[in-house]
Amino acid sequence: MMHHKSKNFIVGLTLFFLLFPTLLSRDTEELKADLPVLITSCGQSPGATMIKVIFMKINFEDPDPAYTTIMQAGPEDLISAQEEGISYKSVIIVMGASLKGMGAAGISMDDELSRIESLINEARKQNIIIIGAHIEGMKRRAQGAAPGDNTDELSIDAVAPNSDILVINKEGDGDKRFSMIAEKNNIPMIVVEKNLELMEKLEELFSN
Repeated sequence: MMHHKSKNFIVGLTLFFLLFPTLLSRDTEELKADLPVLITSCGQSPGATMIKVIFMKINFEDPDPAYTTIMQAGPEDLISAQEEGISYKSVIIVMGASLKGMGAAGISMDDELSRIESLINEARKQNIIIIGAHIEGMKRRAQGAAPGDNTDELSIDAVAPNSDILVINKEGDGDKRFSMIAEKNNIPMIVVEKNLELMEKLEELFSN
C-alpha cells in the first residue's frame, strides 16, 4: 500500500507538470540552431545590422558563408538557396520598426507584414528554425515611438508567436510582453541584458 505522503507527492508532482509544462522546455542551455542562417528584419530597424555585426565578430569558420543578411528577405530567398544546394537551416527575424528605415526603403508596414508572413510560411515548409529577436529594448517598442505609431508592436505580433526560439533584450520585456507570448505558445526564450551577452548566447546557440 502506497504511503499517504508519497501518494500526495506524486499527485502534486503530476499537477505541477500539468500546470507548468513550459518549464520543461525552458532549459535554454540545451537549445541549438544550425548554420547557415539568414538574418532579416521585420520593420527595417537597425537591430538586424546589429545582429550581423555580432556574427562578424563571432566569425564562424564553417559553413562559409555562415550567415547572410537580407533586410527585405522573402520566400524566394529561401527557395533560391535551396535550389543552389546551400539551404538555410535557421532564420533570424529581428523585430522592431523604424519609420525612417521603411521610408528609406520605400515600403510600408503592411508590406513588411505580408513579406514576413510569406517568409515564415516558406521557412515552415523547409523545416527552417525561426528565431525571433528583439534586441533594442524599450526604445524599439511602442513606448519609444511617436504617439499613434504602433508599428513596433505589429512587428512583434507578426514574428514572436510564430517563432521556434525567442532572443529578447531584458529591458524590452519590461511589461512581460515577450514572456507572455513565450508562455502562451510554449516558446523557449533566451533573455540577455547586454550586447556582449547577446554575442555569447548566439555563439552558444549556433555552436554544435
